Amino acid sequence: MSSAERRLARATWKRGADLPPILAEETHANRRQILRALGYGGLLASAGFGAAACAQETGRTGGQDVPPPGEIPEGRVYAPWQRWVPEWEAPGGNERYPAAVNERYAAIPEGRILTPENTAATQNNYYEFLPGRAGAVHRYVDDFEARPWTIRITGEVEEEKTLELDDIARLAPLEERVYRFRCVEAWSMVVPWTGLPLRALIDACKPKADAKFVKFLSFVRPEQAPGQKRRTNYPWPYYEALRLDEARHPLALMATGIFGHALPTQHGAPLRVIVPWKYGYKSPKGIVEMQFTKKQPTTFWEDLQPSEYPFLSNVEPDVPHPRWSQERETDLGTGDRIATLPYNGYAEQVAGLYR
Repeated sequence: MSSAERRLARATWKRGADLPPILAEETHANRRQILRALGYGGLLASAGFGAAACAQETGRTGGQDVPPPGEIPEGRVYAPWQRWVPEWEAPGGNERYPAAVNERYAAIPEGRILTPENTAATQNNYYEFLPGRAGAVHRYVDDFEARPWTIRITGEVEEEKTLELDDIARLAPLEERVYRFRCVEAWSMVVPWTGLPLRALIDACKPKADAKFVKFLSFVRPEQAPGQKRRTNYPWPYYEALRLDEARHPLALMATGIFGHALPTQHGAPLRVIVPWKYGYKSPKGIVEMQFTKKQPTTFWEDLQPSEYPFLSNVEPDVPHPRWSQERETDLGTGDRIATLPYNGYAEQVAGLYR
């Protein structure tokens, strides 16, 4: 067993590694005071998160010092961390980042703060690299290669084809949007994604009139992703799906970047879907194929645990997970436990899809 695999084994739950935990309902008052004094939210390695690794915003990640964030660029509300800028060329070209801010989605939600990048980059779910609950995925991604990259377009389309990464990123002007992100494990963050409307890519795929769903398949690279190598009992590749009316909704984003630069691996490099009104596992990462279908396809977690992860998986606080409540969540930016909003705060825009 390699050293990376040994680290992975230690970080993975010995039993029930594949099941999200019930997070603690209370946050220590003194921790909240410290976080507010610092203005950051990295002190989350508390009892509620167990082995999940959230780095402190003092510039220390995984026990190693890293450069602190730089100055806040003009027109932005965050400071970039060079630690998380990928070495590979950004989708569409480095010169397109940071992208223009879409003012419609620029506001930080009332009562929230923008999650600091170092916190958002060190608390992730990505079973291909780290099976189990959210944690320090960034420690297991060094072997991953995000270039070259293509996506196969298959199924109910006028013509099956393969699209190059850069061509996808140039289908529409890239834009920056600040979105809430809610994990089924009951933690959340607020981050600035870069990308293009998912419907621009859907339209470029030219689905047939009888196509009703789109299924996303992720990569299979056990030599680069230690979680895939370890969890051979999982039905890799990861696969998720949306109704086409959901995928074409203005909020749905094909993300190519975060915090003004290309996506690092733990966020889903080189591109991923973001559907902000659904739980995070409905926003697949590392996509290599899109299949258009007439009938509703099954999804990865739906096949594994259908009673816990239904196809729609919208954020509905009054619908509990079979093993824990979804009424509240932990904000990674502050450490506070806050009320979860219907459709993750996007009910006004998307509730009509489900009437």
